[in-house]
Amino acid sequence: MIGFIIWALCGLLFIGLGISAFHAKEAVGFWANAKVPPIENVAAYNKAVGRLWCVMGAIFVLLGLPLLSGQNSPLILISIIGVLIEVIAAMVIYTIGIEGRYRQR
Repeated sequence: MIGFIIWALCGLLFIGLGISAFHAKEAVGFWANAKVPPIENVAAYNKAVGRLWCVMGAIFVLLGLPLLSGQNSPLILISIIGVLIEVIAAMVIYTIGIEGRYRQR
């Protein structure tokens, strides 16, 4: 139970990042310690990045549900593999979908 609570708090942190991106005046970054490329429409870009973080956080919390069956359960592999796929999908969505659409040309 404690493992799931910690897992859910991490997911809520992702959702909090998404909400803060909605309200940001400057373009928010997706990558850690990397400058944001020049963006044409900052408001639409921030909305898209915020939506990505919120959806990622919600899916992260859902992927933590197998933790409720016990920490030694083999179902925890669903959580681990699911998060791996989720993070790779988020990187692809950001790079191809969001950054590709809003980058200045």
